[in-house]
Amino acid sequence: MADIDPRLSDTSKFPDPVYKETVLKPLFDGAKSHHVDGFRRIDRAHLVMLVETGILDREIAAKIAGALEAIDREVDPSTLVYTGEVEDFFFLIEKELKARIGVDIAGRLHTARSRNDIDHTLFKLGLKEKIDVLQGKARKLLAAMIDKAESEKATLIVAYTHGQPAQPTTFGHYLSAAIEILIRDIERFADARRIVDLSSMGAAAITTSGFPIDRERVAHLLGFSAAQRNSYSCIAAVDYTTSTYSAIELMFLHLGRLIQDFQFWTSFEVGQIYVPNALVQISSIMPQKRNPVPIEHLRHLASQTFGRARTVIDVMHNTPFTDMNDSEGETQGMGYEAFASAYRVLDLLAALISQISIDPERVDQNIRRSCITITELADSLVRIEGLSFREAHEIAAATAKSVVAAKGDLPGDGFEPFLKAFEHSAGRKPSVDLQKFREIVSPEHFVAVRARFGGPAPEPMAAAITAYREKLATFEAAANAAAEYEAAAAAELTEKFTALTGA
Repeated sequence: MADIDPRLSDTSKFPDPVYKETVLKPLFDGAKSHHVDGFRRIDRAHLVMLVETGILDREIAAKIAGALEAIDREVDPSTLVYTGEVEDFFFLIEKELKARIGVDIAGRLHTARSRNDIDHTLFKLGLKEKIDVLQGKARKLLAAMIDKAESEKATLIVAYTHGQPAQPTTFGHYLSAAIEILIRDIERFADARRIVDLSSMGAAAITTSGFPIDRERVAHLLGFSAAQRNSYSCIAAVDYTTSTYSAIELMFLHLGRLIQDFQFWTSFEVGQIYVPNALVQISSIMPQKRNPVPIEHLRHLASQTFGRARTVIDVMHNTPFTDMNDSEGETQGMGYEAFASAYRVLDLLAALISQISIDPERVDQNIRRSCITITELADSLVRIEGLSFREAHEIAAATAKSVVAAKGDLPGDGFEPFLKAFEHSAGRKPSVDLQKFREIVSPEHFVAVRARFGGPAPEPMAAAITAYREKLATFEAAANAAAEYEAAAAAELTEKFTALTGA
């Protein structure tokens, strides 16, 4: 039997019903849910540019503009149901245009553009908006953390290493460490936004166009800072996606570590943090329980956010360096879920940090029974007694060992073991008396003498808080400037488009 060319015998019609339900309909629903405004802005900006460059006659453009306005008035995207009559949302708008002004005029809107550059510009518009919301919430969290760090800059806590009490510091000093990471995370988002803030319009399918388009003009009308230079990069370099979700991944990995500490610190055995009743749930059977479950929700939501962001990056792995569906509608829509959970974490964490407090009695108990000021005893012996640090360390270790074995506390029970250890090691009596010993091993003294750059003492903490507030002010100013630029661009687009309609 002779081979038959399948192209000659193919009687199937687009779309295949399974393909329609599994791919086309979800993509259509995603476009109408997330990108209607982006399509509208792109159509209008492109039309204005076509007229300004002389590619399109103003009279024809006026008919297209009027039809676009009619579609906006008459078609409610939320009510649309995908039928398969057209391939996607883009072709639906084109179909509506054709119905109002005819095929010849309607088809001129698509001069010098492609769904390739349209899609990537749509996704960038969507990501910019979501990044700005996230950054606004991150700045609110940063402000809450700075306020708490300043108000708690002298509030003692136990700092842990390897899960064990290590040294005393202040809650303000601890929070400052997390503040600096959040500042860097916000800066990473600003870097990602700069990549997102480059318009792909005018790249067309791959190589731009033979028409004398003005790519910078469209970029400006859409509120982008500039047009992305290389046209191949516009449709292939999805680093605007990977940069964004990498920034999310890192931010919520870092916040998750802070949240995990809060969970540990609220345990009954530690009790370092007190969570107010407004953020505590009770047990349905155990009347004694105070469950700070918002912290658990923060932990799993931060992990969900991290996981969703990681999934987007994983989808990009081993994809070809070209325009491809892997980076487009459904992947972008999946990524938006990372933003949704991110918003919840940032809002709840800001509320939690603003309301929690340190339990000073529990902190005092934990400091006393754990001998965590013993490091300063060793340091002080070097300065006061002229010992080597290793010898001083051995004396301090012997002192702590005796106190812990006796189940005592360092200020009240440590002096006699200290005298014994010192005389055994140094062969003489120390000049440090009981009063001086108790001062040296007090947590207040421990913090006060650590006045170096970055330390917990009042002077470096005051300088740090000032620096953090300056950073926050810089972030706020940049956000306001970007918002003003985009608002002005939107107003200009409205003005230019309205002029085409003759209104």
